[in-house]
Amino acid sequence: MRKTLTAVCALTLSLLGGSAMAQDTVKIGIINAYSGQFADPGAQLDAGIKLYMQQHGDEVAGKKIEIIRKDVGGIAPDVAKRLAEELVVRDGVDILAGALLTPNALAMGDVSAEAEKFMVVMNATTPVIITKSPYMIRTSATASQINGNFGAWVAKQGVKQVYTMVTDYGPGIGSGAAFEEAFKAAGGEVVGQDRTPVVNPDFAPFVQRIAEAKPEALYVWVPGGTQPPALGKALAERGITAKNTKIYGQGELTDDAALEAMGETAAGIITAYHYNVHRDDPLNNEFVKAYRDANDGRDPDIYSIGAYDGMAAIYKALEATGGDASAAALIKAAKGMTWDSPRGPMGIDAETGDVVQTIWIREVQMVDGKPQNVIIDQIDNAR
Repeated sequence: MRKTLTAVCALTLSLLGGSAMAQDTVKIGIINAYSGQFADPGAQLDAGIKLYMQQHGDEVAGKKIEIIRKDVGGIAPDVAKRLAEELVVRDGVDILAGALLTPNALAMGDVSAEAEKFMVVMNATTPVIITKSPYMIRTSATASQINGNFGAWVAKQGVKQVYTMVTDYGPGIGSGAAFEEAFKAAGGEVVGQDRTPVVNPDFAPFVQRIAEAKPEALYVWVPGGTQPPALGKALAERGITAKNTKIYGQGELTDDAALEAMGETAAGIITAYHYNVHRDDPLNNEFVKAYRDANDGRDPDIYSIGAYDGMAAIYKALEATGGDASAAALIKAAKGMTWDSPRGPMGIDAETGDVVQTIWIREVQMVDGKPQNVIIDQIDNAR
């Protein structure tokens, strides 16, 4: 497959009469969910790309940057692979990027490796993705990076026992496993485990079991959207709040939409995340204002910042190579790179190509009468 695809790429570029280098153009193929149930996070990812280019222009190292967008429609690895091949063979792209969802990112990684194209994962967080291609970097986060570090941090706060409840699919299972492993390695004990359905879960029976177990602490992982406020309501109805049970989770649990629905009952919940929109930092404040201005007042989120930093990595790598968009040159330039991001100090691991960053520990506190994620600690250089 690799020889066939590489040969077709070479033939196609020859027939076109010139490569992107000859045209002084670097083409970036974005595979993203522009329709379907993941269209909203897909739109946030795309908005991050647009804002970076709005602020930094569409030229770098003397090369014109051209974006070619493809809609994968949702979780569809076969479609993602076909689109990646089309981008390489028909559109002559130099770089593959986007990768909102893990199955699609894995499929894109195969094409990156076979066609020898630099690839930037802007969102998907499953750790194994980065191993699919030697020409790949990631600018989002990994489930283990957030939750493994978080599990160790929770244990250091003197918590001895925890009950875990996670969504029963890859991201939830992986996040829960990373948290549990680190928590137990630091001397903690997992006293109960549950997995909730991916779609339309009824949290009542799960929360009832937690109430009966009366654990010292609860760790939960649920996807963003409608589930965090639904879970928050179910916990509060059975008297499980941070006043009587330490509650921990990944950042989606207390995103702004969830907090608006949960109100004061969310106070005291502690989460770990790689981006906090309310972090009072000049670079982040500037970024948030620009993003709101460009997106009808909407706040940026993890999808936005992953794409924004993905474009930063591409631009910085191209600057370092003098515009050479070959995969070998770009991956060499990208590995070990560091920069200041709105999220905080940012880098790419020199060996793995994976993201290195600060993980922010946030506690929900009432600020001006409204619940808000307030940073109370941080884990630097998290891997």
